[in-house]
Amino acid sequence: MPSFDTVCEPNMVEVRNAVDTSAKEIGTRFDFKGTSAAIELKDKEITMFGDAEFQLTQVEDILRNKLTKRNVDVRFLDIGKVEKIGGDKVKQVVKVKNGIETEDAKKITRLIKDSKIKVQASIQGDAVRVNGAKRDDLQAAMALLRKDMTELPLSFDNFRD
Repeated sequence: MPSFDTVCEPNMVEVRNAVDTSAKEIGTRFDFKGTSAAIELKDKEITMFGDAEFQLTQVEDILRNKLTKRNVDVRFLDIGKVEKIGGDKVKQVVKVKNGIETEDAKKITRLIKDSKIKVQASIQGDAVRVNGAKRDDLQAAMALLRKDMTELPLSFDNFRD
């Protein structure tokens, strides 16, 4: 029976490369000289440091540009609140989304069931598996998900015939 998995997984190698090139650019830019502007990646969290919120937005802009150049969707970024750390310094934690949360997975299965396409969707951990009798039905389900679930950077893996 044909099936595919709907997943939400970033390319972490490209994310690391984007963070590294962003850190390199921050170190060489004239407007960041003598400031505490920095960016680092630990596990799936990117931490941005700066002297003011304005500087954090500049660092975030650099990061977004580098991610876009490396074909990483910026919808993977879950930007947190700005936190004050010692003196006038601030930091911001950006989480890199990985996997579909249960709430979003339920939304996807509900969308597929309401569409009347002859496929079945089931939640498999942090992915949603879609089964159907015909390949055309599966492709219609993919098109539906791409069109209606714009807030998530979905990709389709494990297509089996």
